[in-house]
Amino acid sequence: MKNAHQPTLIELLNTTFLTLMVGIGIGGVMFCASTLFVETVKFGMNFREDVSILGFSIGNNTYSFSALVFLLITALLVIMIRKTFDIKAYKGPADSIYAAHRTDNELDVRQGFGSTFAALISASGGASVGQYGPLVHFGATLGSMLRQLTGNRFSTDIFIGCGVAAAISAGFNAPIVGVIFAHEAILRHFSFKAITPIVIASMTASTLSNVLLDPVHIFENSFTLGPITEALPIALILGPIFGIVSVAYMQSLRNTTQLAKSLNYSPSTNLLIAAVFCGSIGIFIPEILGLGTGAVSEMHNGNFVLLSLVVLFIAKMIATSACIGFGLFGGIFSPALFIGASAGAISGNLLSVFGFSGMVTVLSISGMAAVGAAVIGAPITGILIVLELTMSYEVTLFATVAIVSSAFISNLIFGHSYFDLQLLDRGIDISRGRGQLQLMEVRIQKVTTQDFLKLREEETVKTAINRMINENFTEGYILDKENRFIGKINLISILNEGKNIPISNYCDTKPLVIKHDASLMQAIEAASTFVGESIPVVNLKSREFMGVVSEADIFKGYLERQNQIRDLEA
Repeated sequence: MKNAHQPTLIELLNTTFLTLMVGIGIGGVMFCASTLFVETVKFGMNFREDVSILGFSIGNNTYSFSALVFLLITALLVIMIRKTFDIKAYKGPADSIYAAHRTDNELDVRQGFGSTFAALISASGGASVGQYGPLVHFGATLGSMLRQLTGNRFSTDIFIGCGVAAAISAGFNAPIVGVIFAHEAILRHFSFKAITPIVIASMTASTLSNVLLDPVHIFENSFTLGPITEALPIALILGPIFGIVSVAYMQSLRNTTQLAKSLNYSPSTNLLIAAVFCGSIGIFIPEILGLGTGAVSEMHNGNFVLLSLVVLFIAKMIATSACIGFGLFGGIFSPALFIGASAGAISGNLLSVFGFSGMVTVLSISGMAAVGAAVIGAPITGILIVLELTMSYEVTLFATVAIVSSAFISNLIFGHSYFDLQLLDRGIDISRGRGQLQLMEVRIQKVTTQDFLKLREEETVKTAINRMINENFTEGYILDKENRFIGKINLISILNEGKNIPISNYCDTKPLVIKHDASLMQAIEAASTFVGESIPVVNLKSREFMGVVSEADIFKGYLERQNQIRDLEA
């Protein structure tokens, strides 16, 4: 057995330098992008709150049409962005996951950046959407773009992982969460080649955030927590309820998206519908507009009464579903945190009626993490978010029980995550793994050859036998003058037949064939019961003969793809 190649000192130094440059470079760019995104959204939120347009009063309460006006302006801007970037469908984390599972695919940079810009405008204008999904895809798109610029020294998934980890690290100010999220939710595998640049990118984004900006925590953590370890059974009971909440949220997103498609309105009309609908709700319930982080912090502190929490829970789910379904693009994770926090706070208020007081804060945090983790399919990330938020082992332990049971129920009812179902709706099953995805992507023509014996209908059995023996074939293919497939002849079947009889009398007109546009995976399935020399590849519509594949050709194609995946995941 030959020893594995031992890299020289120059190769080691070169690889180390490139690893540092990739990690630091992507981390630095993502810090700037994330900071700009977050600060722009914050500016938009503050501006909306300071401007009162067409105010009116109902009883002792004062309201304003500002939310509606700003969202209509937002819709018009997003319409312009869609046309400028020629966006047919928004790009998000689902596309990042798919790209990270392929070896021959690069993300569309123009569409990716355009989608992020549309999400920035939507969130800044008050749409009930989040920031993390767009930032994640922006990071993945940036990584993919840099990979195209720097060549093939590192695989695409490393660049994507660096971009994603840096985006989450800068957005949450949580470098460990960024690393885990990139592996758990996007890459779906652990690689020694990938972990170092991903950690460097995540740490770079977080370090720059702490050094150049005031330390930012997404949620206020000034709340006090009492001992709650003895209440673990409550987490086990409420966890499945949070799982059902996450399923209801994801299903509402899916249903409104399907409703928007079924109406057959133009994207511009759908955007205006979303703006009017969300803006009308925001006039009376402004807490559901934008990212909603302030309202979530208030829930953690127990500053909402039960009725208000129920209203916020329902309104946020409806508004977010309308925005996402009808085209005011943005993330789904921040709304999931809002919905989960309100569900947890509602549970805490209800439990206080039965004598379990002081549970609102911990249940709000646990509900937030449990619903959020189930939606993105990343329970470990959810656990680390709680640890980062509270720095409390007890609360993290309590939340862990809720998170894993929520994710378990959500997985049973809905699937691994909302992103996975988005891909399933496009005919892409990520759960099959990289190997099978690769086999589904490779067309059979990649392994099709012209190494076959062509026969004419009028040839006799004697002529066909002689040609097969001389040219070392046991099978022949009868084609007409236009190269259309007629049938197949097997040497064994004609050996004892009359020598001067036309071979067309013994032609198998319905042998096993493979479609010209079939995938390598479909070819493997078709060949699983095949016995013979080769299989014809035919355009079934025109009957045009494209060539043949043997079991050896298919097996070779399979091994090549498996080796690519092995190198990727090493």
